[in-house]
Amino acid sequence: MNTLLQIANAIDRFQDRFGKYLYWVALAMVVVGGFNTVVRYADKFTGMGISSNMYLELQWYLFSVLFLLGSSYTLKHDDHVRVDIVYSKLSERGKAWVNVLGTLFLLLPFCLLILWVSWPAVANSWAVSEVSPDPGGLPRYPIKTVLLIGFVLILVQGMSMLFRNLAVLMGAVPAVEIEDDATGGHV
Repeated sequence: MNTLLQIANAIDRFQDRFGKYLYWVALAMVVVGGFNTVVRYADKFTGMGISSNMYLELQWYLFSVLFLLGSSYTLKHDDHVRVDIVYSKLSERGKAWVNVLGTLFLLLPFCLLILWVSWPAVANSWAVSEVSPDPGGLPRYPIKTVLLIGFVLILVQGMSMLFRNLAVLMGAVPAVEIEDDATGGHV
């Protein structure tokens, strides 16, 4: 069990480091959105032609990167949406059971399904060097690849959650230590 917890710690450290870079993606998205708004109105009044579909697409590409790659970071910190009418009333072992079963029967199969279904579309996009049909649009194959990367990151984070919750169920680690680890402590 110690080996699995060490793997979980490594995954969590990676997610934390990686997640910190996504703050910059959020800033870039806001800057691009603001710039796009300013140049669109500047074009309307000056006719300079600075505005481009590229800025619109770049903004939604950045949002997609933030959402897809940030999902695993959010999952790691247990900040995802959870309907916890019953969950919040469970004991720590009960929560661990819900997390293990949810991870095994919902999270991991869903990630694998998305990867399996998306792979042909992403591979085809790379094969034809797909680009946006809009004038001044961006290539589409890089952003489609982010879909795969995002679900691999969620899958890996799901494994970390699974290992930690199994440790609670086996009595190797108290649930309090798992919560401390989510805030920066180590199991």
